[in-house]
Amino acid sequence: MSTIYVTGMGPGAEDQMTAKARNILESCRVIVGYTVYIDLIRDLFPGKSFLSTPMRQETERCHMAFQEALKGQDVAVVCSGDAGIYGMAGLIREIGKEHPGVKIEGIPGITAASSGAALLGAPLMHDFAVISLSDLLTPWETIERRLDHAAEADFVICLYNPSSRKRADYLKKACEIILRHRPAQTVCGIVRRIGREGESHQILSLGRLKDTQADMFTTVFIGSTATKELDGRMVTPRGYRNV
Repeated sequence: MSTIYVTGMGPGAEDQMTAKARNILESCRVIVGYTVYIDLIRDLFPGKSFLSTPMRQETERCHMAFQEALKGQDVAVVCSGDAGIYGMAGLIREIGKEHPGVKIEGIPGITAASSGAALLGAPLMHDFAVISLSDLLTPWETIERRLDHAAEADFVICLYNPSSRKRADYLKKACEIILRHRPAQTVCGIVRRIGREGESHQILSLGRLKDTQADMFTTVFIGSTATKELDGRMVTPRGYRNV
């Protein structure tokens, strides 16, 4: 029985890929993924058969992987970060119901929340919520409600997909919702191109964040009321010193 390995390849840098993910990619003859992600790893795995599709062709990509697996060969489907967090793992398993003869295995990776947090300091030391601002698959009304409730509950909030060319003002809209419950001086962080060329990070207030430009390669961290800036780093206390 052939296997499809839904593989999280981490932020993009070779040294941030787990050893297990690398071993899987070494062992599979066929690697399938979004064009941008395939380009990140193509040189690392010479001799492989690479198959890719552009953005918004996720279903076609999954069918492509099953077609290869049905030929009797193991296939790796790669995603940035972790394949089970805004990745392809769920869709692969949905389509996999049509192909009971193909085994599916998830290979975890380092997601942007954890890799971005490490660059900023320690913003996720207490309860937090991860919310994507992409409305391709989720209505904005639902996203707005989630932002409002997470902010009211005083979670640290990590935002994926904060802006794009078609959604240039979505980060500003999200900040305006959160400002209903948080002061403008709330400590926030923004990380760009994690693990890739041009990587950068910045600590700033929620008030400043509202007017900051972002893109699909940016991850945003909005602190809780307990989050503070310590020596230029973003830190949310866990409360150990009070025990």
